Amino acid sequence: MEPIGLLATRIQDGEPPVPEYAVTLVEGVVAHQVQIDEALATYAHGWTLDRMPSVDRGILRIATWELLHAEDVPDDVVISEAVTLASELSTDESPAFVNGLLARIRSLKATLQA
Repeated sequence: MEPIGLLATRIQDGEPPVPEYAVTLVEGVVAHQVQIDEALATYAHGWTLDRMPSVDRGILRIATWELLHAEDVPDDVVISEAVTLASELSTDESPAFVNGLLARIRSLKATLQA
């Protein structure tokens, strides 16, 4: 099932309730997925999107959307939360990979937003 369809199903089910920010994240990532995936593929030297663990790919997509489009969330918070999620949910190497890639995207933020 596509992310927007799954989101609609979860909202309709209502249990547990879907937080408003989760809706914003899903809709934002889906709306900008081409741009996000292009940035990730370009700056993840030596890694293709398909080669990344799916958890890392999801974390990176959400965090990249937040870095580029969520003006109310500080960049340091975005990266810190993404690294924490990678630490808890993915491989031992994932936190460093996520941190490095998101730091690169943050450094290119002005270019990527143009």
